[in-house]
Amino acid sequence: MNVELYDFELPEELIAQTPLQDRTSSRLLTLNKESGAMAHHTFKDIVNELHAGDTLVLNDTRVIPARLFGLKEDTGAKAEVLLLKNLGEDRWEALVKPGKKLKVGSVIHFGDELKAVIEEESDMGGRVLSFTYEGIFQEILDRLGQMPLPPYIKEKLDDKERYQTVYSRHEGSAAAPTAGLHFTEELLDEIRAKGVTVTFITLHVGLGTFRPMSVDRVEDHVMHAEYYSISQETVEVLNNARDKGGRIIAVGTTSCRTLETVGNRFPEGPLEACNGWTDIFMYPGYSFKVVNALITNFHLPKSTLVMLVSALAGREHILEAYQEAIDMEYRFFSFGDAMFIY
Repeated sequence: MNVELYDFELPEELIAQTPLQDRTSSRLLTLNKESGAMAHHTFKDIVNELHAGDTLVLNDTRVIPARLFGLKEDTGAKAEVLLLKNLGEDRWEALVKPGKKLKVGSVIHFGDELKAVIEEESDMGGRVLSFTYEGIFQEILDRLGQMPLPPYIKEKLDDKERYQTVYSRHEGSAAAPTAGLHFTEELLDEIRAKGVTVTFITLHVGLGTFRPMSVDRVEDHVMHAEYYSISQETVEVLNNARDKGGRIIAVGTTSCRTLETVGNRFPEGPLEACNGWTDIFMYPGYSFKVVNALITNFHLPKSTLVMLVSALAGREHILEAYQEAIDMEYRFFSFGDAMFIY
């Protein structure tokens, strides 16, 4: 299957640069995955699209201030590091700039309290860094690091919490699970009051999810692995919903990928609590095991995320919905508007 099948023209002015002041005032496009029927709403109207007996699954990961700026020890040249994956024992997989000058053995200083040595190269142009410091790493990172906003967002974010979901809890992401940015605690209370069960998984988002594809054939793309965890409490909720025939609705592609990873891990019986690394890649032809519906933002052309939503609703329906969103001047990407595929 050719990657070009998932291309479309996106006017640059539709890329959202800043978040809306009111999280729930984003626009919402609903898409029936069977018929392709569409309708336009405001995000707070999602309450009307959910029914008693539904289960809403949210990703409670929390973005860390993963972007660090330092100086090379030997030359004093500027160096930028974006932390992606905690490998344990103060070792991290990261992206670095300038990549050609930051080779194995390079030493980077981030002020007086943090130092890193590049130990090895990793896949997709990454590096493995070993850090030395005094004190608590997370506290140092909170002081020195910056939020890793996507490169297409040019404006500085004054309120760091605006790039966190209101239910973020477990630190470890290099990017926000952006479909969740539309929710407030008040909206979630309204949803619960309607008889919808709200439950949580954790997937720490790595930038591999958002990287453009560098292959011609969809089947040749390899996803970057991301850490996930699902609790006993959550699997009990999900198993109960499945037994009763309720819809399981993933909030965001990260929740969707986690649920399907677990569904594939336990295909014969009830889901079980587990954790691990997932590199699941869903595109048309994939058979969903757990997820019935999806709340998501609008994604990049030719991206793995466009292919994921196409796996759920069909490529034709998705491209028609995206063209409708473009014609109606919906906001795209992290701080953009949302769609509900049901």
